[in-house]
Amino acid sequence: MISLSRNWWLVVLRGVLAILFGILAFVWPAVTWLTLIVMFGVYAIVDGLIAIGTGLSRTKDSPRWWVFLLEGLLNIGAGAVALIWPGLTALVLIYIIASWAVITGVLEIAAAVRLRDEISNEWLLGLGGFVSMVLGILLFLQPGAGGLALIWIIAGYALIFGVLLVILGFRLKNWKAPARREPIP
Repeated sequence: MISLSRNWWLVVLRGVLAILFGILAFVWPAVTWLTLIVMFGVYAIVDGLIAIGTGLSRTKDSPRWWVFLLEGLLNIGAGAVALIWPGLTALVLIYIIASWAVITGVLEIAAAVRLRDEISNEWLLGLGGFVSMVLGILLFLQPGAGGLALIWIIAGYALIFGVLLVILGFRLKNWKAPARREPIP
């Protein structure tokens, strides 16, 4: 937990990147699928690198550091697939994004559960994971939704998730390690 609070800025950076991605998707609603694929790919890779950095910074402090590492590797994988094969059909892209959102959501909820005894307001991370899972499930259930609707859904998700990560990051910045109690002789 100490390393996570020491690296609070990485959580804030992930949130800011998500917010920027969401704003760009809203500002350019007529964006082509190719541009959306590239935007998603770059975002997922950068987010994955930051998640890996967060996980590796926790190797000495937490046995659960691997959750961040796994999330980061999955994010990089999803981003790389999107960038290497940008000509994929819209339906395949939707399923890639849906899978990524569900897996990321599950991992964020798992991280929140693990952090519940270490920080207050861990529910923010859990809520972000829930929002991510809902996005993924909606995309699986409605893959044929119009391009504009899909872009707005993804943009809205990125904004909400980004704000939650920024709030969590600043909570981590202010986190103080609990005082150690001396054992009673």
